[in-house]
Parts: sequence; structure tokens; C-alpha cells
Amino acid sequence: MSGDSVVAGSFVVADYVVFALMLVVSAAVGVYYAWTDRGQRSSRDFLMGGRRLTALPVSLSLTASFMSAITVLSNPAEVYRYGASIGFYGLSYVMTIVVTSEVFLPVFYRLAVTSTYEYLELRFNRTTRLLGTVLFIVQTILYTGIVIYAPALALNQVTGMDLWGAVISTGVVCTFYCTMGGLKAVVWTDVFQLGVMLAGFLSVIIRSVVLQGGVFPIISDSEQGGRLNFWDFDTNPLRRHTFWTITIGGTFVWASIYGINQAQVQRYISCKSITHARLSLYINLLGLWSILLCSVFAGMCLYSVYKNCDPWTAGLVSAPDQLMPYLVMDILGDYPGLPGLFVAAAYSGSLSTVSSSINALAAVTVEDLIKPYINMSEKHLSWISKGLSLVYGALCIGMAGLASLMGGILQAAISIFGIIGGPLLGLFTLGITCPFANSKGALSGLVSGLVVSLWVGIGAQIYPPPPELTRPLPLTTEGCNFTTTDGLNWTTTALPTQLNSITTAPVHNLDSRPVLADNWYSLSYLYFSPIGTIISIGVGLIVSLFTGGCWLKAESRLTLMKEDTTLYYLIKFFKDRVMRRTGKLDLTKDREKKFGNTNVAFCDTEMDLTKSSIPT
Repeated sequence: MSGDSVVAGSFVVADYVVFALMLVVSAAVGVYYAWTDRGQRSSRDFLMGGRRLTALPVSLSLTASFMSAITVLSNPAEVYRYGASIGFYGLSYVMTIVVTSEVFLPVFYRLAVTSTYEYLELRFNRTTRLLGTVLFIVQTILYTGIVIYAPALALNQVTGMDLWGAVISTGVVCTFYCTMGGLKAVVWTDVFQLGVMLAGFLSVIIRSVVLQGGVFPIISDSEQGGRLNFWDFDTNPLRRHTFWTITIGGTFVWASIYGINQAQVQRYISCKSITHARLSLYINLLGLWSILLCSVFAGMCLYSVYKNCDPWTAGLVSAPDQLMPYLVMDILGDYPGLPGLFVAAAYSGSLSTVSSSINALAAVTVEDLIKPYINMSEKHLSWISKGLSLVYGALCIGMAGLASLMGGILQAAISIFGIIGGPLLGLFTLGITCPFANSKGALSGLVSGLVVSLWVGIGAQIYPPPPELTRPLPLTTEGCNFTTTDGLNWTTTALPTQLNSITTAPVHNLDSRPVLADNWYSLSYLYFSPIGTIISIGVGLIVSLFTGGCWLKAESRLTLMKEDTTLYYLIKFFKDRVMRRTGKLDLTKDREKKFGNTNVAFCDTEMDLTKSSIPT
């Protein structure tokens, strides 16, 4: 489709100014931190912000880094086509944050690792660490490519902004402030970019609310269009989005991002204290919710405005991801500067994600692939970290070229995280929660989890699930009596063929579909992650038990201790309160104080002795 026939209104000078301003501010932050921190020469300071960050900027940065342009463009389109059930991500966010702050954060914070994969060597062995690192690097470069390319494509087709110009400018600015300023620059630019994203969303929402005459008409339109399909408790795992796939599958996907993804862990470990780190996670939850709410409501606005005339079926936009920019040009085109703000919002999303990824990749490479093998001074390492930021920036721009060959954007992104993140999540969970898991178990678990999830993931790419499982909601073009720029009158006669071609695009002949295609490959893409996780934990446990893991006791600092959890303190607190209230229990309490403690410790050491003497 040629760019010209799509343009609803094109960019004016004011829009370019707003967009350029956003890039300039981001670059300026990098320069500022490069200048203020020119005294510090260690790679740790560059990659970790010197472990002096406070909860608020870190939490906003955590929110911004995985709320990319994909969220800004794809979530509303998702709501428009499939309904608002993705609102249930709100629940999966809660579960993720609780799991992260109770299970993963205490261990990583206590060990003060720069790279999460250092943990794998401490807990298992170097091979596991290397495999983990390589997987992370592959996953992140793939994902980052999609993140740079997605907004460029959507915005190019609708606003007429130059595609590769946009890709390269975002990539360059991003690489620039990562290379100059390190983690501090990344965190503070994220805070700014989160603000821009919310502003962009709000401008669209407020304008549509004004156009439609209030919030309630939008909600009732969505209800009539069947877009408020929240009560979908179908347990069938083949259905694309139901309550269960989104809360359970979503929790695994996000836990693999918040719990173990270097980009996120690096940030909350760079907090001053563990309390700051926990706080930053919970404040970040509010940020995640507000962005989710905005994107779901923006999707409802999108449906409300186009309920009688769907631009996608009418051929005005060539992909659902372009619906949001199309709406912006349509309703904000008369206000110079506002379309620019929305574009800046989409780009802020991708900038924040890309910058986190670049910084994380540099950290991982320095810590896992260079430090253990080559002895270098801190000054050299600091320069190498900067050089690596540059290299990875360039690589990610290259990946964006490859991403231009991939299909649906949101799904591709989550599939990549699920396929690679799932088994890795399983590996870390195994190490942290099972003291008797050993390196053989860990490696075999990781590999088998990866094989299975790759198998499902690639199968699903080749044989997409049939529409009765994805269930797109009806869209109509009855209200369309417009003339396109070519001067062709659109009548409703051309529609049926188009509709068919859209719904049944890549379906293979039913005879040639393998047996597995209809159940195994049609699995909801959100379940790729739990499958990888569960298989890698299961296989890991079984192999560990068979290779003598029972006699192994990992160092206690490497596994989760009961003192790490908040639950432990709550129970302790209530116990103490109850004890104080009821005077009856004093007797037992005194006895505990006098004898119990030493006794228990004594037993423990004795048992330990016998334990260690068995295998010999």
C-alpha cells in the first residue's frame, strides 16, 4: 500500500518540533550524567549507578522500561479487535511483583551481583552461567529489534514520517545516552519518557471523550460492541485470551521479566537499601496499572470512534497496529503539535526499552564474558562497557531491519519472552527455592525446557491457530460513505472478499496440517512461558535427585531463607502480639528462652555431622 493514500493528515512543523524536543531532552540527560560523573571510572558505577539510587526514580524507570511502544500501539488495537480482557494483566502484575519482591529480590540483593547470571555460577557452575548469558543476549537483541521497528513502521505509514530515518534516529540517540551516561542516565531518561507516554495517551483519550460526548457513551458503545468481555472464565488452554491465560500465562511472562531479566534486576539492585528496592517494585505497580488502564481505555475510545466504520477492513490502514496513529491523525490533526506528542509517546516507549536493554547487555557482557576470563583494570573495563553499549546499539538497529520481516508485533514480543524467558525463569527458581538441585539437573532442565518451548513457539508460527480459538470480535464498515484520495467511491460490495482475505490469511490446507497443529501448536501464546518454566523445573528436580542431589546442601545465602520474606515478619509480629495479650502462654515462652534455642542449634549441628558423614 502506498504511503500517500493512507495519510489522514500529515505532520506539520510543530509536530516535528515536539518530537525532536523529546529526543534532545533524552540526549541532554546523557550528557549531563557523563559530565557530573566524569570522576568515577569504575565499570560498576557506570553499570549500576554506584548503588545509590532511591525508590521513586527506580520505580518509574522499571515501569517505563518494559512499557514500550508496543504497549502504546498494540494494546489499544488489541482491545479494539479482541476486547478489553487484557485488563486482567492488572492481576498478573500484582502476582509478579509479589513473587519478585519475596523470592528473587532478597537473594540477588544480598549477593550484590552486577549480572544476574553471576548467580548461576555461584549456585551451579560456569557452563550454566554461560548458557544463561547467551540466551539472555539473544532474547534481548531480538526483542529490541522489534521494539525499535514497531513504532517506526506504524507511524511511518500513518503520519508519513520517514521509516528508516526514524529507526536510525531513535537507535542513535539511545546508544548515545547509554554510552555517555550509564545506568543513571538510563533511569532518569526513563522517568522523563514515562511522563511523555502518559501525556500522549491522555491527549488522545481526552479528545475522544470530548468528541463522543463523555466517558459513558464510550463505555456503552464498547459494551454494545461486545468489547467488555471480562467474564470469560473458559479454562480451555487453546483459547487465545481468557481470564486464565492472561492471569496465569501473564504472571509467568512478567515474572521472567521482573524477577530475572538483567535490565530490571540491575535497576532494583542499584537501590540504596533492600527496603528502597521493595518500595520501588510496589510503586512501579501503580505505574503499570495506570498505563494498562490508559491503554485499555484508549482501545475503547478507538472502538467508540470507529464503531460504524472500521478503517482496517476498509483498507485505510494496512495493519491493526496502525489504528492508534490513524485515530490520532484523524482527531488531533487540527491541533498542531499534538500528533507530534503522541508520536513522541510511542517513541519514548521504545527509547526507554532500548536503553535499558543496551545497558543490560553491556553489563552482562562485561560481567559474564569478559571479567572471568581477562584480567583488566577498572578504568579499562569502564571504557569497554562504553564501547559495548555502542556495539549493542548498532546490533539492535540491525535487528530492527530483521524485525521488518516478522508478523504481529505484540504477539511476537511476548512469544520471544515466553520461549526464552520461561526456561530461564525455571532455572533461577530451581536454584533459589530448591537447595538440593545440582548443576546437572539445572543444565538438563534448562535445555529441555528450551527445546519444548521452541518447539511449541515455532510450530505456532508455522501453523497459526484457527480463528475460532482467537475469536476476533466483529467490525463493521456500514457507516463508511467516504471517498478515498484516489477518487474511488467505496461501496459495501467490495467488502466480503476483503473480510475473508483478512480472517483466513495464512491458514494452510486443513489436510496438510499435522495432527499436533490443532491442539499443541494452537496453545495460547501466553502459555509458552509457563510450559518452559514448569518443564525446566520438573526435569531439573528429577535429574538432580537421580544424580545425588539429596546429599547436596547449597550455601544458605544462595537460596531463599525464611527470614527473607515479609510473610515471616508478619507471622512473627502477630505471634508476639498474641503472646503479649494472653498471659497464659508466658510459661512456655520463658522455657523457650532458657532452653529451647541452644538445644535446637545443638541438634542441628549433630544432624549436620551425620549428614555430611553419610556419603563418604
